[in-house]
Amino acid sequence: MAYDVAALRSRFPALEEGAAHFDGPGGSQVPDSVAAAVAATLTSAVANRGQVTRAERRADEIVAAARQAAADLVGGQPRGIVFGRSMTALTYDVSRAMAKQWAPGDEVIVTRLDHDANIRPWVQAATAAGCSVRWADFDPASCELPVEAVTSLLSERTRLVAVTGASNLVGTRPDVAAIAAAAHRVGALMYVDGVHLSAHAPVDMSQMGADFYGCSPYKWLGPHCGLVAADPELLEQLHPDKLLASADAVPERFELGTLPYELLAGVSAAVEFIAGIGGAVGSLRSQILDSMAEVEAHEERLRTRLEGRLDAMAGVVRHARAACRTPTLLLTFTGRDPAQVAARLAERGVNAPAGSFYAIETSRLLGLGDSGGLRVGLAPYSDDDDVERLLQALQEALRGA
Repeated sequence: MAYDVAALRSRFPALEEGAAHFDGPGGSQVPDSVAAAVAATLTSAVANRGQVTRAERRADEIVAAARQAAADLVGGQPRGIVFGRSMTALTYDVSRAMAKQWAPGDEVIVTRLDHDANIRPWVQAATAAGCSVRWADFDPASCELPVEAVTSLLSERTRLVAVTGASNLVGTRPDVAAIAAAAHRVGALMYVDGVHLSAHAPVDMSQMGADFYGCSPYKWLGPHCGLVAADPELLEQLHPDKLLASADAVPERFELGTLPYELLAGVSAAVEFIAGIGGAVGSLRSQILDSMAEVEAHEERLRTRLEGRLDAMAGVVRHARAACRTPTLLLTFTGRDPAQVAARLAERGVNAPAGSFYAIETSRLLGLGDSGGLRVGLAPYSDDDDVERLLQALQEALRGA
């Protein structure tokens, strides 16, 4: 079946406003079915989870369905799905719980390719525990993160390796599986930031060797919340700070307070929407894998076309050049401030923001300081007209028209 982007776009009410959206890496637009699921939950009777009243049972069913849907998306287990306010907040929670088992002399590895949400929680937790932090650098010319840049830092004292599945700034997709295999050989755990990767490619956290896999539903057509997936047996070994009366069961012991049931209903709806993109039959998991493979191929076609045109455009510098990458481009301009260019694009109905987008270490290693550049991100609903609008608007902006 051909990828029907027109039919897909018709399901996104926000696109009716007329903008060409290249801001998906910061948060995607939402299909109608996700909005309907959130609204239906808000207008239905819900209560704290339980099995006595209908409202209690509804809440319990919503949570169970969301855990199953998230597990199907990432290749995890429902009992290993932890929901929270954001991936950042959850990573802080996990880092603090994990650091209780660390001792002075232990080591943590982070990379300069990562979003700060997969750097600072580990740096701060390691510092508090008296551990050493070792930094892996990527190649600023190619934006590649060589496997050896991480594995050369491993030792018998390495307790955790934190690495991105894909850079939210330049799109680079490191060989996580190779890094994980080496980390596991020395007994270290792997915490993978899958926030950006999950929106653009099929994910199997087991195959990539992720002991923990964090992502954000609002990056893949869902509502604003976060989740971390892990082996339930691994979660059993961690003991986060919590209220005395709150559940000690896994995964509930990591979920502080009452869960946002309406958002979890939206998570399930988003996964179901993704599963339907490809039109495959079979289990939800197999449908998701088929759909995300189609999304990846569609976005790759648009990315190739876009990059070819950008590379021929005078005054445009493209920094995203890794061999394996998501459809996310970082641009700077000769004699032009990326923020000013972004403003010019916005005037023309093209949404492509400028900044470093919390990938502060990446931006600095690229020599762009804390300002970064113009980020252009494709999404499942991007089409050829969007690409043409971006290119035309960019040419006008750079001419000063």
